[in-house]
Amino acid sequence: MIAETVCSAVSAAGLGIAAVTAYRRRFLTAARIAAYSLVPIGLVMTGVVEWLADTAFSPVAWAGFAVLGVSWVLFMTTRTVERRRGGTRKQRKEARAAARRDAVAPEASAPSLATGSGPASQPRPTSQSRPASTSRDDDFSDIEAILKKHGI
Repeated sequence: MIAETVCSAVSAAGLGIAAVTAYRRRFLTAARIAAYSLVPIGLVMTGVVEWLADTAFSPVAWAGFAVLGVSWVLFMTTRTVERRRGGTRKQRKEARAAARRDAVAPEASAPSLATGSGPASQPRPTSQSRPASTSRDDDFSDIEAILKKHGI
């Protein structure tokens, strides 16, 4: 009963302030103040204030809040212990890495050695006609480093 009276008084005072503000020709501000001042009386009319007052003075409700607090503390404690042990986060990280490795088909990374009529079936040039293999290996090592950096 007291909470409803207080909310009604707050709404009446807010509407009075809104009227004074509108008298000063600040209509937008007055409308905003009126909107805020109607919220407490609306809460009283919907029964929310009565429900909150009943909940605030109920020992069962406070015991429920205590149980919720204990469950939150237990949850946070288990998460902290799990992180220190390297629990599920590490396992998830390893699973993601394994999925990435399995996602690439081994056939896709190796060149095709099939015989056919294309350029792959033509004979390879001899070592005298191509440049030294060290520069070619250096080029591939750079590419290989880039691919490893991106986890491919």
